[in-house]
Amino acid sequence: MKTAFDDLLHGVRTIGQEELLPRFRGRLTVEEKHDGSLVTSADHAVDARLRGLLGELFPGLAVLSEEQPREAQQKVLSSAKPFWLLDPLDGTTNFVGGLPFFAISLALVDAYGVEFGATYDPVRDELFSVMRGAGLRLNGAAPPARQFNPRELEQCTALVDCKRLPPRLATALAVDPPYRSQRNLGACALEWAWLAAGRADLYLHGGQALWDSAAGTLMLAEAGGRMTDLDGGPVFRRSLDRPSAVAARTPELQERWLRWLDTRR
Repeated sequence: MKTAFDDLLHGVRTIGQEELLPRFRGRLTVEEKHDGSLVTSADHAVDARLRGLLGELFPGLAVLSEEQPREAQQKVLSSAKPFWLLDPLDGTTNFVGGLPFFAISLALVDAYGVEFGATYDPVRDELFSVMRGAGLRLNGAAPPARQFNPRELEQCTALVDCKRLPPRLATALAVDPPYRSQRNLGACALEWAWLAAGRADLYLHGGQALWDSAAGTLMLAEAGGRMTDLDGGPVFRRSLDRPSAVAARTPELQERWLRWLDTRR
């Protein structure tokens, strides 16, 4: 039997195809926000449509969006009620530059953390979704099994963004990395989904907003992975702070990854 979550997933896919893809290939207005990041007409269009859809399917739940003023975001966080967390366009710089790696990301947050998450990549028509306790899904099915499962860091592919890392650690990663190969793809929520689906083995980011990590941290947890910040605390927090993120596809790799990072901070 179809549920409101099924209708929501269908709506996310439709909105991504109708609002993001035409603007990616056509006309787009771009502005710079006060923090130097970019916002586009695509961000605003997806934000408006998803807010409308969430209001229809889940009336009464607040929405915290990346595109809201900080005061409005904090007001949602200050309430004890469940709320929707929305990034209408994850990877805006990629989108503006014509790099086809971006997504819509959405999560439902309750008193226990993230209950539901969805990240949709319209270029590849890949919809990653997760419900607490029900496992990760890719277009409605379990993701394909990984063909090679590394057990040592030197066998791993890592997704690493160095720009907010401590300088000593960033230098160590550049000079003598412990992994086989490294990527920085520029869309945090989609990187989390790819890590959970087995397309990379390790993850490191110097500082993420809660809409960057919400859906993906639940996806990785449901796929058997592990994550903390660099100090061992939680990555996803009900806060506008931007904690670091350290993650791996297995508990064993996470332990080795954290140990290597700790000795080089």
